Amino acid sequence: MKGSYVIFSLILLVLGFLISYSYQLTKEKSRDGSITTEQWNREYEIRSQLIAKEETNQELQAELNKKQDEVKNIEESLKDEKQVYYNLVEDVEKFRMYVGDLAVEGKGVQVTLEDASYVPEGENVNNYIVHESHIFNVINELYISGADAISINGQRLSSHSYIYCNGPVVTVDGNQYPAPFVIAAIGDPNVLLPALNINGGIVDQLAYDNIVVTLEKKDQIIMEPLLQDQSSS
Repeated sequence: MKGSYVIFSLILLVLGFLISYSYQLTKEKSRDGSITTEQWNREYEIRSQLIAKEETNQELQAELNKKQDEVKNIEESLKDEKQVYYNLVEDVEKFRMYVGDLAVEGKGVQVTLEDASYVPEGENVNNYIVHESHIFNVINELYISGADAISINGQRLSSHSYIYCNGPVVTVDGNQYPAPFVIAAIGDPNVLLPALNINGGIVDQLAYDNIVVTLEKKDQIIMEPLLQDQSSS
């Protein structure tokens, strides 16, 4: 019996050693980088969550890009509408200025037409004085060249204005003016003056008709709005 106890004790000793060695080996593996099933499952779960978050972020980024494009399109549309409204307001202001509803001021030119200072003996005096045709020619050239507003001897013209002469006197919208006739025009003087002075143009024609012409560049010309009854007459 004693021999059996000794053998049994040896078996238990060896078994304990193997269990201890196996535990120590498992512990060593955990320490050198090997992972347990529980750790692997945890890591897999975290990786899956990260992948899901990344997919969600990509979807949100795509949605954000879509919204940004929509906002950009809306901004472009509003910008276009704003430009349209601005152009409409600008056109209305121009029309009001042309019909004389608004006071205007700006750079421009001044054209003075005078009767000839000398009439040869025996000549017809009417061939040496300013007529409405001369004034019309100057006004038309100024408008064609881009003048925004025109006045004659301070009388601002409108779309309903009328001009005619009676001897040495010119009537503008019912008001009579003797020579000299001062025609003021608001606009770019660097365009208006060359248009008047072009070779064979208005100035040359007036000189041929014995009219004395004086051209001046003006830094500021002010024209008051027309009265309602004047602009509608």
